[in-house]
Amino acid sequence: MDPAEPGYNRRAGVVGAEVITARHRNIALLVAGCFFMEMLDGTIVTTASPQIGRALHAPATEIGLLVTAYLLTLAVLIPLSGWLTRRFGNRVIFLTAIAVFTLASIGCASSTSVGELVGMRVLQGVGGAMMVPVGRTMVVSMADKKDLLRVTSYVVWPGLIAPVLAPLAGGLLTTYASWHWIFLINAPLGVIAFCVAWRLVTVSGQRAAPPPLDWLGVILTCAGLGGLTYTAHLVSLPSPPPAETAAFAVASAAGLAGAVRHLRRAPHPLLNLATLRVDTFRVSQFGGSLYWLVVGAGPFLLPLLWETQFGWSPVKSGAVVLFIFAGNVGIKPATTPLINRFGFRTLLIVSTIIMAAAMAALGFTTAATPLPVIALLTLVSGITRSSALTVYSTVGFADLPAEQVRDANTLFATTSQLAAGLAVAFATVALRIGGLFPGAAHDTVAYTFAFCLLGGISLIAAAEAMWLRPEAGDAARSGRAARPAATAGERS
Repeated sequence: MDPAEPGYNRRAGVVGAEVITARHRNIALLVAGCFFMEMLDGTIVTTASPQIGRALHAPATEIGLLVTAYLLTLAVLIPLSGWLTRRFGNRVIFLTAIAVFTLASIGCASSTSVGELVGMRVLQGVGGAMMVPVGRTMVVSMADKKDLLRVTSYVVWPGLIAPVLAPLAGGLLTTYASWHWIFLINAPLGVIAFCVAWRLVTVSGQRAAPPPLDWLGVILTCAGLGGLTYTAHLVSLPSPPPAETAAFAVASAAGLAGAVRHLRRAPHPLLNLATLRVDTFRVSQFGGSLYWLVVGAGPFLLPLLWETQFGWSPVKSGAVVLFIFAGNVGIKPATTPLINRFGFRTLLIVSTIIMAAAMAALGFTTAATPLPVIALLTLVSGITRSSALTVYSTVGFADLPAEQVRDANTLFATTSQLAAGLAVAFATVALRIGGLFPGAAHDTVAYTFAFCLLGGISLIAAAEAMWLRPEAGDAARSGRAARPAATAGERS
């Protein structure tokens, strides 16, 4: 929400003020619900792909485009969300996004061919690309620094829970209903969200004219992100076409390199990279993106390991995966007190290191490992997912000047979505590399390698977190005085 909008929470300078208004809390919960709907829809399709393929008489390679088209659209359009809200206002864009996403979901359920379904998935992506980033901007912009930790915790949990619930929800819907219901379920949820948003999200007051759209930045950034997402799709195929995959990888890398060079020099860049000069936000981008790879790849690899190597049934596998959900929810009430007691830096380092250990340990489990041990490791991974991502989602904004929050949120949404979208492809590549080891064809060697690689990435995120100042993010901690944000080159 713009500072000029009615309801903007101006309490700076009120010592110890931590009261979140009912309206602010309700908007945060609304955005959380939209985020859950978007994340669930982005992952549940994978479970239903075989049934959709049989119903539409389409091969698996074509059905894979349902996920890719959605992720690609998100990657391409999320960078535009910041400029669009400046141009048309939060209310118009947010309501339009919910309506487009809901109508596209109904269109998906009504599709009679793969072509129609892919087209509707693209339209879903258009709505999703605007819905959550704009909603998150409203939540973050309305909050005082002292309230930032609490309101962002409302928005974080859907991104943690949806990928865990998606396999079970998809299995239940396709088994006891039909694949159409994985999209139709969004209809009542979307109508409710639209009605609530209509009442809660107010019309902006007088807004400053937005800067001109950075067209070159749009072309370079969106083409680079789209190419990278499509490259991930090609890599995840059973037999990736070498020439096409290499061509898209090189072209997207070149596009992104050109985009970074342009964005650093443009007077009004599409994505403001100057926000990375604040060390806490920079860590949330680099370390947070790495951690999202781990968070996204884990729930994908675990059911594969248990079903293909341990011989578990899908029901048993889905039930044990829910221990991730239990860890997410169980630690949530303690996350804020832990941050207030020990600080963002300490909790982030501990969480990422424990996640690394849990991933490595899961990689060495076998069919003979006692079920309680596997469940405990899965629970621990869920706990550290929740605590670390809460830190990343909060500390990045704690030290930012108010005028940079919208730009930072757009960049945050772009990198988070890209990392989450690349997670499955990354896990697939890790399994293929692990499969080259001797004996991998008849053992869990490939999975051991993949999980240990995820653990190593989590350790890199931990090393990045160690560069944070001990007082990083204190502006968002209860009872802590705000300190000046450190920019590039400043370390205490």
